[in-house]
Amino acid sequence: MDNLVNILNDPDYMYGADSKGMFQSLATLANQCSRACWDLSREVDLPAVEAISHVVVTGLGGSAIGGDLLKVYCLNKCQVPVLVNRDYSMPEFVGSDTLVFAVSYSGNTEETLNAYQDARQRGATLIVITTGGKLKEMAQNDGVPVITVPTGISPRSASGFLFIPTLRIMERLGFVAGIEDEVHKLVHHLGILYDNLRPEVPVEKNSAKQMALKLYNRIPVIWGASGTTEVVAQRWKGQINENAKAPAYWNVFPELNHNELVGFRFPEALIRQIHVVILRDDHDHPRVQKRIEITKNIIGKSVAGVTDVRAGGGALLARTYSLIYSGDYTSLYLAYLYGVDPGPVEVIDYLKNELSKDGV
Repeated sequence: MDNLVNILNDPDYMYGADSKGMFQSLATLANQCSRACWDLSREVDLPAVEAISHVVVTGLGGSAIGGDLLKVYCLNKCQVPVLVNRDYSMPEFVGSDTLVFAVSYSGNTEETLNAYQDARQRGATLIVITTGGKLKEMAQNDGVPVITVPTGISPRSASGFLFIPTLRIMERLGFVAGIEDEVHKLVHHLGILYDNLRPEVPVEKNSAKQMALKLYNRIPVIWGASGTTEVVAQRWKGQINENAKAPAYWNVFPELNHNELVGFRFPEALIRQIHVVILRDDHDHPRVQKRIEITKNIIGKSVAGVTDVRAGGGALLARTYSLIYSGDYTSLYLAYLYGVDPGPVEVIDYLKNELSKDGV
């Protein structure tokens, strides 16, 4: 254990082995959110929007997580439903009364390129968010508004650039209100979190490093709650996969109480390797909060450990990102415990290269 602590207490080592600048991306997340809200989202001319019945965000991976965040944010704040599409084609209901955000950080995600063309053929109102690539080229040729975000970071590190613009555009179009104030509070809270979680803060004072030690050589199972922390649980899972190159799984209350909870008996040796992380928000439904406590009592003696991580920050965006930020840092520290560079994702690159060989 002392050796693991020494690794996490050596910021020079971690910075030096961070080939893609993942720590730098986290350090500048507050600036991402500011630029996305007050610069990038103000520069684009918006289309005339009338009689919109639904909003769809189409994208994959790190480019889709912003859509998930938008969906949850709008649940109790917007009368128009928001859905996320992770496919080559759009849902059948998409048409002239649909607003579609086509989001691809690279601008070359083949599923998103196909979905963009499908949405356009259906007569949907489109707004593109990308750094460039084929998606930007098609949008400019079609006269579709483009929010061009900065290049140079991994898509999974660009949630501020990929999510906040959708929220700000929704405000500009009259679907939600109060976004600028929430982003102000978010930016302030991210500064506080950074001071507590950055690599220079030692293990004994750094909750993300402590969490990484708990998850080391364990199977992380991340649980959130429907309508509040569900997307963040998915985000934790994905960040552990990509940054730490390790398996992780996620689910949500109350659904998991109707199936997954029963599966904590066999095989016993495997169950003992699971560490459950429960993402908590004071705005979780009271019955969900009770379910969480009962569930902890049921599984507590079977698994390696159960840890609550509570949201902070007051306003919804700040609370959400307090958990995202903690999970992102945890995944980076876990990568170094496993001795891997968190940035490269060779298997995804290989998959894309193999897919490109057929010329599609």
